[in-house]
Amino acid sequence: MSGEGSYRLKPVSFDDLPGWHSDDPTSLWAAMTDCRNYLQSVKTYKAGRLGLTTGDLMPLLEAAEKVVPVGPQDARDFFERETQPFLIEPANSKSGLVTAFYEPEVAVSDRPDSAFRHPFYRRPLDLVDVDETNRPTAFDPSYAFALQTDEGLKPYPDRREIDLGWLESRGLEIAWARSKVDVFFAHVQGAARLRYPDGRLRRITYAAKAGHPFSGIGRLLIDLGEIAEASISMQSIRTWLAAHPDRIDEILWHNRSYIFFREAEVDDLSRGPIAAAKVPLIAGRSLAVDRQIHTFGFPFFIHASGLTHMDGGRDFARTMLALDTGSAIVGPARGDIFTGSGDEAGELAGAVRNAADFYILIPKQAAERFV
Repeated sequence: MSGEGSYRLKPVSFDDLPGWHSDDPTSLWAAMTDCRNYLQSVKTYKAGRLGLTTGDLMPLLEAAEKVVPVGPQDARDFFERETQPFLIEPANSKSGLVTAFYEPEVAVSDRPDSAFRHPFYRRPLDLVDVDETNRPTAFDPSYAFALQTDEGLKPYPDRREIDLGWLESRGLEIAWARSKVDVFFAHVQGAARLRYPDGRLRRITYAAKAGHPFSGIGRLLIDLGEIAEASISMQSIRTWLAAHPDRIDEILWHNRSYIFFREAEVDDLSRGPIAAAKVPLIAGRSLAVDRQIHTFGFPFFIHASGLTHMDGGRDFARTMLALDTGSAIVGPARGDIFTGSGDEAGELAGAVRNAADFYILIPKQAAERFV
């Protein structure tokens, strides 16, 4: 926006949104109710640099509570009455970018053995939050976590050091998986369903990270000439790792970021995991955004020409709610679509990397500040 030089908001009409008139946003009502209930319990979502606040969002959520849409047209009419769409125009690009994420299901055991050897860890006690009040002068500004020592804060051990045993014998293990690659991709997704041998199903979700920046292994494999850029996907990366077991550590350790989890019950299998906005995700309708710019709970309309495998051959064009974030999601027109849980959702997510137009739907009273 003006003053920051990285993007601007262009007011448009709903008729300007490609695919708007065929979208069905009715499934968003459950998530808007969840957000309203969370925020009414004296909570707030931290405002991003765009400047939208919980106070700007609440009138929209309260208005939604008084509406029971009987079909897609009713739902679209609600957003047309209550919001003003703005196209987000990045200064250095003609469009934004969407990828996708999902909740994998991983076979695990609650005790290690020769088959189940790779742990999911809870947050360690010596991992502390870092902000402007305690950040050491020499610390990278991106680090939000650190190791608490008697001498002060230091960078936390990275993926390689943790894989080599840094956290052993602390009792932090939630469960053990068969595959280090499965654990790694659960870290990338930020959540997982754990399937135990006796049929029990538990959930784990993001609790904290070691603090190091995320480094995509897909880009590494492209740069090494191992996978063509046009062929890169989660599936092609998994296939390459399976074919090169002797190089798994080399590749995975390139991404120094390490994720810690907390346990969560699976109360409703039709709902997604509870993510950064503290409400359950909705498959196909939840968006991870750059938390430094955007504020959770706000609606977006995403149009991605050429992203057709999620909508029966039609271009992706959906109203979504910003309910999550991720260290790889950086920029005003950058988003990650939640596709659901399990292998089928993983197949959908792994093939998404598309240029997209991002429209944010701002409640009309707040929209006056941006016109």
